[in-house]
Amino acid sequence: MTKQEKIDAFDPNGVGLNNGNFIGLPFNEKDAEIVLLPVPWDVTVSFAEGTASGPDNILESSYQLDLGDLFAPEVWKRGIFFKKKSKKIAKRGKKLRKSVRKYIDFLENGGDVTRDTEMMNIQAEVLLASLELKDYVKKKTTALLKKGKKIGLLGGEHSVPLGYLETLAAHYGNFGILQIDAHADLRRAYEGFTYSHASIFYNALKIKEVTKLTQVGIRDFCEEELEVMRRESGRVVTFFDQNMKEQLFNGTTWAAICARIVESLPQRVYVSFDIDGLSPDLCPNTGTPVPGGLSFDEATFLLRQVKLSGREIIGFDLSETAAAGHDWDGNVAARMVYRLCGVL
Repeated sequence: MTKQEKIDAFDPNGVGLNNGNFIGLPFNEKDAEIVLLPVPWDVTVSFAEGTASGPDNILESSYQLDLGDLFAPEVWKRGIFFKKKSKKIAKRGKKLRKSVRKYIDFLENGGDVTRDTEMMNIQAEVLLASLELKDYVKKKTTALLKKGKKIGLLGGEHSVPLGYLETLAAHYGNFGILQIDAHADLRRAYEGFTYSHASIFYNALKIKEVTKLTQVGIRDFCEEELEVMRRESGRVVTFFDQNMKEQLFNGTTWAAICARIVESLPQRVYVSFDIDGLSPDLCPNTGTPVPGGLSFDEATFLLRQVKLSGREIIGFDLSETAAAGHDWDGNVAARMVYRLCGVL
């Protein structure tokens, strides 16, 4: 069947078919414009684990979504395809996570990694695996971009999009990142892991083509990260959650705040959406929930304003969705993925 024949034969009002594709859509990779790439990895998470199966949760939850979207009413017709996860990546991540759990317990009990051969070996193994994961993501996203696809990368922990960012830099040249997140993720390294989930944007800033990092919803950060913000002043613009809420409480509209956020962004924009950027009642089982945050409608309004400004959204990731079995978290994340597809 041609793509148009698939569209004509598909019932957008019917039951979501459990066919292994997002929302039960009828497309394959060849005829889809948007490809969702799952990366089942949560090796360096420092609190609640399980987000490696977050993409599974999103897929399973998507079957009960309706296709209506007032702002992008026919986005599904562009074709959205959910690639199968890498069993090899999932297996390796699961095995490493057992070692890292032991490693983190060692640290939290005051252990000195430099004096323990086993812990140093775990640290080295995670470094190697993280580099190989980055190369895997870079290879997969490069191949998809060469085929003319738009890509939504689904984690797993927030460290996973680094290879994708390198791909976009090579493909597009300069671009900015809109980061929606509870955490600044600007640590040089965390718990000894260079490619920690808490270091994704410290590492992203090493990519010269990333000309701007606009952070929204940040409410958990350390002094080291504040120093990075100061040092990268102009290149990193942070809209702290507390400051935004105080403005709202004093009568500033969300539309006005969003206008300032959008103004800070360059023409090409990549959206990096950590689900914990939302209020924790929307993602209670994410890896590191934090009080505060954006409502679902505030987040989607912001995304819409970026699109309406005429900026080009060149890709996105959504990370830190809770493990399969947490239906509410999966429901919210699947709906956000669909909204992201609508502005991509």
